[in-house]
Amino acid sequence: MKQEGFLRTDSRNGDFQKLVQLLDADLAERDGEETAFYSQYNGISQLRHCIVYWVDGVAVGCGAFKRFDEQSVEVKRMYVDPKMRGKGIASKILKTLEAWARELGFTNIVLETGLRQPEAIGLYKKNGYAVTANYPPYVGVENSVCFKKKIGQ
Repeated sequence: MKQEGFLRTDSRNGDFQKLVQLLDADLAERDGEETAFYSQYNGISQLRHCIVYWVDGVAVGCGAFKRFDEQSVEVKRMYVDPKMRGKGIASKILKTLEAWARELGFTNIVLETGLRQPEAIGLYKKNGYAVTANYPPYVGVENSVCFKKKIGQ
């Protein structure tokens, strides 16, 4: 029987931490010298709302969100193992994060990704996110693309 599913957790989860290390390595390769700028906004110690996704008992994807303002959360640390991409896992993680944020009373989601991550841009557009003006601290950052989606009333 296939062991597949989600775990709601926080950033202390070991599987979440391992997946974030893989994400950081991938981003360092893509962003090169800009990695230090982005890294300062991607710490995980304060993340209280994290998702880990398993297939066949192996953690293959993750995502998280944190409060952005009274009505909004910001999606952070989205990652799927490259061997598992193209199977809809990232969309499942995103939808699970949206549902969790809605349960907590939030009505909007914002997020930032980079031009060097075309897969991420495609994912967010496919899931109903619209490009929006870059929000702080990404204002004026050429590589950054910010998105927003309404998830509730």
